Amino acid sequence: MEIINFKGNDYPKLQSEGFASQYAFPFAKKLLSGLGVDVGCMKREWAFEGAIPVDIDFDNGYHAAHLPEGLFNYIFSSHCLEHLPTWVDILRYWHSKLYEGGTLFLYLPNMDYQVYWRCWHNRKHFAHLNPSILKMYFEDNQDMWNVSFVTEGYDLNGSFYAVATKK
Repeated sequence: MEIINFKGNDYPKLQSEGFASQYAFPFAKKLLSGLGVDVGCMKREWAFEGAIPVDIDFDNGYHAAHLPEGLFNYIFSSHCLEHLPTWVDILRYWHSKLYEGGTLFLYLPNMDYQVYWRCWHNRKHFAHLNPSILKMYFEDNQDMWNVSFVTEGYDLNGSFYAVATKK
């Protein structure tokens, strides 16, 4: 396995190659069905299978704060939320775009583990996210969300999962 180093810390090189969502797809396929969106997929071919691809770089006018019309069974998002300066507002908006019982599936970089991803190093990141922060968010918003799980720690991609359903 190739290794990269940042500020004296070694990481698997795969963390720097993009398309992080591929590591979340096996789990997402077990949990998500029906009509959904993949927010922040970067490339249409990187979108979750069957989902409507949504990215600010596409020419369809859709982005994290402006999803296609209608309600969805799920919202899948990988390594996107940390790029949004108003991530709490975005989660409220995404909540409004889900059917009752609809699933929010987040795959996020754990910035406690991967030093480069911290917003003071990677200026494309606006939020410092980790499992504890997502757990606190869902606990403080129990009127909106049923939390399925927020994984502790990180996987080989230095990322964690947060899955909740709309109340």
